[in-house]
Amino acid sequence: MADTDSAPDPGGEPDPGGEPDPGGEPDTALAAVGPRLRELRRQREQTLAELSTATGISVSTLSRLESGSRRPTLELLLPLARAHGVTLDELVGAPPTGDPRIHLRPVTRNGMTMLPLSRRAGGIQAFKLILPAGSGRREPDLRTHEGYEWMYVMNGRLRVVLGEHDLILEPGEAAEFDTRVPHWFGAADDEPVEFLSLFGGQGERAHLRARPKSAS
Repeated sequence: MADTDSAPDPGGEPDPGGEPDPGGEPDTALAAVGPRLRELRRQREQTLAELSTATGISVSTLSRLESGSRRPTLELLLPLARAHGVTLDELVGAPPTGDPRIHLRPVTRNGMTMLPLSRRAGGIQAFKLILPAGSGRREPDLRTHEGYEWMYVMNGRLRVVLGEHDLILEPGEAAEFDTRVPHWFGAADDEPVEFLSLFGGQGERAHLRARPKSAS
């Protein structure tokens, strides 16, 4: 989801420190930013003009950043990271263009470890979650929010409280629900639980494509 807040055009004035120093080697990480910026924009099927509107950075400056003829500055990278839905670390330390690997960075909150499996901004997001053992014994604190969620248990047993329903999901079982329904989940017993989650923040649902029946 691109950030459409306008910002002053950092490319409108000369940048005394914007060009590489001919007497030294350019920083390796910054040198990789241009190809990464081009890759992100093409993945989103976005034109330079559209990105310019979303970031407030001129088309000419965006073009020079992607080609490597302008050194990126923090003032330029911040709106670009927001527009592409990535962190500054991901933008600067990203793998080279064409590398299909996703470099995962787990996030741990309240004992739960969440591993993002997708980088696409907006739409359906994929995660792997690991819940600590015994977390399902706590008094459920049901929450609601906009969206739609699908989950698939890989290891362990997952306790899911959904409205008036209190369920236990075994490995290989899946559930899907509208997150506007009060819900909560945790490990059902003394073993941690791992599961995959697909979440659509605007209520998007995951669709399985089935092969049409052959004509008889």
